[in-house]
Amino acid sequence: MAEVAPKTDATEAMIAALTMPAGTWAKSAREDALARLRSAGLPQRRDEYWKYTRPDTLTQVDAPKAAVFEADEAPMFGDVDRLKIVFVDGAFDAEASDDLSLEGITIERLAAADSDLHWAKSLYGVLEAQGQNPVPRPLATLNTAFATDGVLIHVTGKPTKPVNLIYRHVSETSDAILHHCIKLDTGAEMTLLENGSAAARFNKVMEVEVADTASFHHIRSQGRDHERRAGTHIFARLGTESAFRSFTMTVNGVLTRNDCVIELTGDDAIAHVAGACVGDGDFHHDDTVFITHDAVNCESRQVFKKVLRNGATGVFQGKILVKAGAQKTDGYQISQSLLLDGDSQFLVKPELEIYADDVACSHGSTSGAIDEDALFYLRSRGVPENEATDLLTLAFLAEAVDEIHHEELRDDMTARLGAWLMRHRS
Repeated sequence: MAEVAPKTDATEAMIAALTMPAGTWAKSAREDALARLRSAGLPQRRDEYWKYTRPDTLTQVDAPKAAVFEADEAPMFGDVDRLKIVFVDGAFDAEASDDLSLEGITIERLAAADSDLHWAKSLYGVLEAQGQNPVPRPLATLNTAFATDGVLIHVTGKPTKPVNLIYRHVSETSDAILHHCIKLDTGAEMTLLENGSAAARFNKVMEVEVADTASFHHIRSQGRDHERRAGTHIFARLGTESAFRSFTMTVNGVLTRNDCVIELTGDDAIAHVAGACVGDGDFHHDDTVFITHDAVNCESRQVFKKVLRNGATGVFQGKILVKAGAQKTDGYQISQSLLLDGDSQFLVKPELEIYADDVACSHGSTSGAIDEDALFYLRSRGVPENEATDLLTLAFLAEAVDEIHHEELRDDMTARLGAWLMRHRS
């Protein structure tokens, strides 16, 4: 009991500090999540999937402080024709947002939806609850219970432009708990862009239902805020011949934990999850991925690259589960780090669990320094050492960045990573 009490006390303290939003259609899902949260408790360092990452600042009652930035002169995705949806300190900003109307898609705010027959009732909290087994994800459960806003997106066709969720914060000690539900009908396709820091502390859940032959493209940028603390979750379920592709670029931030839980339930489905991060100093970045193959002839890729310096820490925990009957599975997982000094570290836990006999699954993880031979070659051709190091670093990150399907966005990501490396040269 002595070990259980601190976890219970911390959980009850957080629950007491939050208010469950009113409303009828999501009430049962929120109450179920609250009960599950009380049963599981908030994460602690002793929990198996938190042993590499301290959850303290994500679970304390008061949000830690974070710097507030002026508007970016070169905003992320600024050259892309997109529909902008802006949240400030976790609240929807109508004036900064575009009109929420676009052919082939309907968009509503979570806080404004009031119909007891709303389509999102069959999705809100459902994939999150399923994603708790076999690995508990209590921060996501807390989100389902107490999320104050978010977007509900129903894609019925192929919108002509992407939707861009933009997060900003103007308070040094703000908390944001946002929950997004996205449903793609058969044959539908959409691209979702995300960027910005929603608050000093950010808890976000996204549940994505991808129906047969539908395609979901997700590109996310986590940057600018050196003091950001964020815990994010993506839960996705894929139908027959569907596709799910997600890429995240992360720079800066004190603590970032990105969980991604994907279930391939229809034959011939494809799921690609990738990330590129560059960290300096007091930087801790954790990617935790769990992909379940539960259908025939499906493909999954996990590609994660981390560049770390001045004592930064990178974490990767990735699992591929192939259930019985999921024959002809093609599962690929690679996690690599480039350590630019002797003080940084990369902590990994790759896993394969396979119950089918006709599969091609592999995982690999490496950690190392800049290739001295390649560096010497570039320097011998007249390239300055700092510039040569940046070129080799970008080449290292390229496999992850190449997972972005949109060429213009892929080039922009590479340019921004290069600019970060230039600003942080020794």
